[in-house]
Amino acid sequence: MSLKRNILDLRKRKEKVLQGGGEKAIQKQVAMGKLTARERVTSILDEDSFHEYDLFVEHEARDFGMEKKQLHGDGVIIGTGTIYGEPVCIFAQDFTVAGGSLGLMHARKITKIMDHALKMRVPLIGINDSGGARIQEGVNSLAGYGEIFFRNTLASGVIPQLSVILGPCAGGAVYSPALTDFVFVVENISKMFITGPEVIKTVLGEEISMEELGGARVHSEITGNAHFYAQSEYECFEQIKKLLTFIPWHNGKKAKAFPPKPPKPEYKIEEIVPADPTQPYDIRNVIKAIADDSDFFEIMENFARNIVIGFGRMNGETVGFVANQPMVLAGVLDCDSSDKAARFIRYCDSFNIPIVTLEDMPGYLPGVDQEHMGVIRHGAKILYAYSEATVPKITVIIRKAYGGGYIAMNSRHMKADFMFAWPTAEIAVMGPEGAANIIFRKEIMAAEDPEAMRKEKVAEYKEKFANPYVAAAKGYIDTVIEPEETRNMLLHSIEVSNNKVDRRPEKKHGIPPF
Repeated sequence: MSLKRNILDLRKRKEKVLQGGGEKAIQKQVAMGKLTARERVTSILDEDSFHEYDLFVEHEARDFGMEKKQLHGDGVIIGTGTIYGEPVCIFAQDFTVAGGSLGLMHARKITKIMDHALKMRVPLIGINDSGGARIQEGVNSLAGYGEIFFRNTLASGVIPQLSVILGPCAGGAVYSPALTDFVFVVENISKMFITGPEVIKTVLGEEISMEELGGARVHSEITGNAHFYAQSEYECFEQIKKLLTFIPWHNGKKAKAFPPKPPKPEYKIEEIVPADPTQPYDIRNVIKAIADDSDFFEIMENFARNIVIGFGRMNGETVGFVANQPMVLAGVLDCDSSDKAARFIRYCDSFNIPIVTLEDMPGYLPGVDQEHMGVIRHGAKILYAYSEATVPKITVIIRKAYGGGYIAMNSRHMKADFMFAWPTAEIAVMGPEGAANIIFRKEIMAAEDPEAMRKEKVAEYKEKFANPYVAAAKGYIDTVIEPEETRNMLLHSIEVSNNKVDRRPEKKHGIPPF
């Protein structure tokens, strides 16, 4: 066979494989409002940068008539490309080929690109759109999932792992996204659950739709399994690209620096926080008042909204922000917000991103429900994460810092590198009203005018404890600053901490309160 004929044969084979599951299957995919696997890959990557591997891989199943079926590429596309000129590894399950079901060769393609990403120290993007394990391949499918999960764990904290749910992701398949760093979902397209509606109806007799069970909103607002929520696939792809501008390509680097920009003038930090400590405000406006160009990229925006996490830049360098949100539950810590913050803190620590904490909260959320949900265990996660982190850690106390919450939010006792407080800060075991009612209970009850006495004792407690100066006098606060000084103090602290070294006891690993 001549070279020309060989080339023609190659082109024919490629053309056949590139058709995926065929025109009818593609039309069905489009009718569901979904892009094809290759459209997704090329939409995320820089134009003409995708290089595909294992194009001609086929399954090896020989039972239940599978020997007669040709599944092009075995239902998954893998390869490398670039985003903003930087290399990434990517895979995309192809629902048009056997419903994107995972068999042994399908899994081997995924693990091959995972190994490549880890070896080359580049981010891994996985697009999930699959009916789950390929039943005809039995235990081989389960083995394939296990190999993927193991590699997710190996890569954790070494390279960024991004999971994009663009179709069903059911059964054991959900644990791979759960092991990755960031999960993206899209309204009306993403479906993620352990057991489907049919199983629930059979076992429990309950009727429930896929959307109610594990749709994009459910995972964005209720379960906390998703970090980013979008209305369309294209919006989702833009979120992926923006995220990658904030994070480093691997744990041996820092995130790419950008030209510094001052915050936008409309965010006046001294006007954002009300003088009345009982009045709420949006902590995100404080972040925007100190971040470069007032650009704050929030993560898990719809889940556990009493705490805010996300990336911004200061002097062009990426910073992770953790902040109590007084607009929701007064910014208290609870089970979900502790989990949300702790995971983000550990991510920042793994990838050399300084952490800025903005504190304004009355403590942990009280109540039987929280106690029974394990607030002790969950609340300990944020303590563990801050204590374990060795990146630069800087805290600014804006208003309330009460009880265990004061300790948990990166206090000096958790080895914060720099601690600042506004003059409005109240640092105490509990709020002045509650404390006065306990400490001066007998005096209040014995007074001719108990209410007047109570107010007097509340004022006395405030004077003695509910201010930043007592903590500053003991060295727990480095200095009390005016709100307008916040950005400059943070910039200087980050610069000073640039070469921070924090030695810890040698050990295999700690045991977090999982």
